[in-house]
Amino acid sequence: MATPRLKGRTALITGASRGIGAAVAKRFAREGAHLILLARTTGALEEIDNEIQNISGIPATLVPLDLREFDEIDRMGATLNERFGHLDILVGNAGILGALSPMGHIDPKTWDQVLTVNLTANWRLIRSMDPLLQKSDAGRAIFVTSTVGSNPRAFWAAYAVSKAALEMMIRVYAEENLKSRVCANLINPGSTRTRMRAEAMPGENPLTIKAPEEVTDPFVELAEPNSQNNGVTVDCG
Repeated sequence: MATPRLKGRTALITGASRGIGAAVAKRFAREGAHLILLARTTGALEEIDNEIQNISGIPATLVPLDLREFDEIDRMGATLNERFGHLDILVGNAGILGALSPMGHIDPKTWDQVLTVNLTANWRLIRSMDPLLQKSDAGRAIFVTSTVGSNPRAFWAAYAVSKAALEMMIRVYAEENLKSRVCANLINPGSTRTRMRAEAMPGENPLTIKAPEEVTDPFVELAEPNSQNNGVTVDCG
């Protein structure tokens, strides 16, 4: 059998309890990574951890955390530094849709929540995890974007704006790391069978949409130590 492509790598995945995050977690487990899984609820994390242990026999490190708790993100960085001393892979997957409505009708609280989770929380993750990624021999940061981040779509205002800003933020971060061993990239999974997709497209037949497991290849490719991609967006179609 081929050597697992992420053997011995330590990977933090946000939004890891379901959808794309859970699929990436299981794929990374098969590729030999030690997983640090972050989601809001302990029960959901324990369920995915059971699946991880069935795959690799090794329990994940579970972090029940709401990403809006910014001070906790800072504390997590300090804790991971004490425990592992570095971080090889950061996958910023967690996100929320918010309301799909005319821009002028969006409730300010909803707008703030979407920007907080989809954009600012990822900046706080970078702020907290960058020192750990820099300690890796090949730090890899991967963030999940969306088609609407670069192609405007009516009524998707808050979500689209958050993803457009996320894309610029990650490209800037990539530029800042041109002379380091850290690479930062984006993945647009495209139409994927997730709970968020069902919320956005309630009349759609989910069986016509690709499963989350079908978009895990580029996550592995960008997470590998020998990947030299930096500042790119991989579109899964």
